Amino acid sequence: MQNTAAPTPTHCPYCALQCGMNLTPAADGTVELSERANFPVNRGALCGKGRTAPAVLSSGVRLTSPLVRSGEGVLVPAGWDESLGRIAGNLARTRAEYGAEALGVFGGGGLTNEKAYALGKFARVVLGTSQIDYNGRFCMSSAAAAGTKAFGLDRGLPFPLEDIPRTGCVILVGSNPAETMPPSLRYFTELRENGGTLIVVDPRRTRTAEQADLHLAPRPGTDLALALGMLHLVVAEGRVDAEYVEERTAGWEEARAAAMAHWPEHVERITGVSVPELREAVRLFCAPEAAMVLTARGPEQQAKGTDTVGAWINLCLATGRAGRPLSGYGCLTGQGNGQGGREHGQKADQLPGYRKLTDPAARRHVAGVWGVDPDSLPGPGRSAYELLDALGTDIRSLLVMGSNPVVSAPRAAHVEGRLRSLDFLAVCDVVLSETAALADVVLPVTQWAEETGTTTSLEGRVLLRRRAITPPDGVRSDLEVLHGLAGRLGVEKGFPTDPEEVFEELRRASAGGPADYSGIDYRRLADEDGVFWPCPAPEGADAGDGATGAERAADTAEADRTTGTTATDRTAGTAATPGPHPGTPRLFLDRFATGDGRARFVPVSHRPSAEEPDDEYPVLLTTGRVVAQYQSGAQTRRVDELNAAAPGPFVELHPRLAARLGAAEGDPVAVVSRRGRAVAPARITSGIRPDTVFMPFHWPGEGRANTLTNPALDPTSRMPEFKVCAVRVEAVAGP
Repeated sequence: MQNTAAPTPTHCPYCALQCGMNLTPAADGTVELSERANFPVNRGALCGKGRTAPAVLSSGVRLTSPLVRSGEGVLVPAGWDESLGRIAGNLARTRAEYGAEALGVFGGGGLTNEKAYALGKFARVVLGTSQIDYNGRFCMSSAAAAGTKAFGLDRGLPFPLEDIPRTGCVILVGSNPAETMPPSLRYFTELRENGGTLIVVDPRRTRTAEQADLHLAPRPGTDLALALGMLHLVVAEGRVDAEYVEERTAGWEEARAAAMAHWPEHVERITGVSVPELREAVRLFCAPEAAMVLTARGPEQQAKGTDTVGAWINLCLATGRAGRPLSGYGCLTGQGNGQGGREHGQKADQLPGYRKLTDPAARRHVAGVWGVDPDSLPGPGRSAYELLDALGTDIRSLLVMGSNPVVSAPRAAHVEGRLRSLDFLAVCDVVLSETAALADVVLPVTQWAEETGTTTSLEGRVLLRRRAITPPDGVRSDLEVLHGLAGRLGVEKGFPTDPEEVFEELRRASAGGPADYSGIDYRRLADEDGVFWPCPAPEGADAGDGATGAERAADTAEADRTTGTTATDRTAGTAATPGPHPGTPRLFLDRFATGDGRARFVPVSHRPSAEEPDDEYPVLLTTGRVVAQYQSGAQTRRVDELNAAAPGPFVELHPRLAARLGAAEGDPVAVVSRRGRAVAPARITSGIRPDTVFMPFHWPGEGRANTLTNPALDPTSRMPEFKVCAVRVEAVAGP
């Protein structure tokens, strides 16, 4: 029988591209996925993960009943009342015995804006704890910190992806979009077809690097020196845009002096990138009128990640490549809602609207929306790894929502031990992840196609994910979970279960903040292909916050001041009758989000990684992703087609290193760091540096890459150093 149901336009559950797709329920209970060609980001294209995403909707794959740990220590099915009661009771007991700060909350970058907002509010209003952070701290926090220092505002990309093919040169640092977000590769292909050039910086010759006009393969942990060496050459070769530096920046002389200490030959010794390659990179970058630098986890997941990104931003500023059309610095966000997830309150130091938790005015505004005393809001809490490290000691009970730190956290065996030491652990997830398997209570929650909510893509484009199917019996939404727990903990109001109602409150809480969503509503998102923030409510419009017209006008003026939005931008050319704000696809074209409108150079200098090779651990390990798996693999490892393409972990190593070990392709090899040991088959390739090995981090067990990684933290962003640590590699006898 032909399916006559109308397709529901929605978005992929995985990476920050948030590719558009259509879903249609089939008569046999499955879901048919079809192309959504008119969505501008992916134009209908999907990677294997997106195309197979409906497989995880199957009741045979996902959780459909709450689970509680029995007296025998095993997880058994239970009812919702019992499960919520057990969670609330344990949280209340922990608070009564140890205080609110003994309660922890750990969120995820895949949660919708509504869930992230409600989770942050739940931690601070219901639990009264400061101990909340999320796995997005492991994603792009260093880029966010550096962008805020330089520009006064962080948004992953300050311009839409459609600008990439029209610029003259892109330097792509530590990113492999051919595998991490394949539909985006067309933008870089079109760049080259239009006569532009692509420079890829990566210690591996990845699928993306194979497409580049120039591939620079620095030693892991030396991206900072590489950027400084390029800036040195920009100065030495007279390529500084002096007029731009004078008119639109501050702090140049200090940054210039720091860069001049990194002369090309010195940088060559540090990075392994030759002086001719450095000079060619500078020539390609400076030759066209417009150019971009895009970073990803490679330079960011370092204990000096903020300074490293800052050095690449300095290169953009010195050459006049920021705040101009088709130019700028941007970060390729990884997780599906990594951008929105931190904007609305699940990060340890932030309130909704990207407001600072330490700002008295921000606290007053958000507390007013929440109907609480500003003094009742706790201050900033621990960052993600620091929170996980405190489990079982300072933090005795933990609620996890949408994250799997047993696989994804650095020094993962230690983190697993800390989770096991808790008095009480509750996990909300779609599947029984490795973290959920340790819990005292597991709650099965709805996923992307079973619920409505918003996400914010890597472009800063707020999107509406629409519910396409009915969730299975026994499954509830995260919003229903928080509503149920809040009521059992004595807070009867303020936690609605309707996502649109939550979003309306989010609009009020964000109004006037750096990430202002007050001019966005579900109707607009349904009618448009997303709206770029900041998007303040027009003067006189009802943002729902009870503010006067003058107060809203002041909020709008402040948002515009920080982003360079003009009155013409707001009115979309209709000066007589201001209409809805059109959103802000391109930031900083008139001014940067600083008090004086100038971007800030930040002087930085290269320093070694937290852990350098030595006689005992002579090789460098770097980690990353493969095309057929996603993040900790909790969902993608349950899809047969994806497992056939990427069945398990491996160790990528150079033929010279393999020869020294006597290892052949497919032989098991052990990678050992100061934190543990992982074993996986060898994958031998000349596309990696001889002093480096690579492991993907999607798998648990013996091949868990994050058993090895170093939790050394960036002093500003608190990002762990996933991308470089010292190891030794050993041959392993037997299969």
